[in-house]
Amino acid sequence: MLEGVSRVMSRIKEIEAMLNPVPPTQPEAAERFETVLEEALDDPYGAFGSDEPVQKADVPDTVAERLAMWEPHLQDMSRKYGIDPDLARAVMRMESGGNPNAVSSAGAIGLMQLMPGTARGLGVNPQDPKRNIEGGVKYLAQLADKYDGDYERTLAAYNAGSARVDSYGGIPPFPETQRYVKNVLALYRKYSKGD
Repeated sequence: MLEGVSRVMSRIKEIEAMLNPVPPTQPEAAERFETVLEEALDDPYGAFGSDEPVQKADVPDTVAERLAMWEPHLQDMSRKYGIDPDLARAVMRMESGGNPNAVSSAGAIGLMQLMPGTARGLGVNPQDPKRNIEGGVKYLAQLADKYDGDYERTLAAYNAGSARVDSYGGIPPFPETQRYVKNVLALYRKYSKGD
């Protein structure tokens, strides 16, 4: 029952964020960036339209091992949606550290930390790691297209929402989003060099 209430509260916050481009005053937004909760969602049966339970993935101990585990699928999805795989990998690293079972305090799910509403809009089950990667890469590609390849605005929109990026005409003045963009771009440059 608490699960349902939590899901409803998460959806309410998501709708409020779309309607009100003012940054939240609570520390929840910073917690989303700073902390990735490594716990499984207690709904294995179709909160996202599937009757089949999704098996929780075994999670390797290190970030490098976790990222390597999903690299072939990330490469495939990056080719499919025309996004730089180094950028997609940097986002995955920042969002979940490569943990397919990650759930944030704001309700974002999986490797690419998709919000349930975003996942539904992308037509993916965020609890399925491969579909989560596909949804995240597809979303990145859509944002990169919207912002004409401007990765700063693309990443800011991935973190804070495109409505906020549009209302501020660029990276919103939220410390969390500014750190997020800076850190993901640093990872992107590192991966682009082959590190």
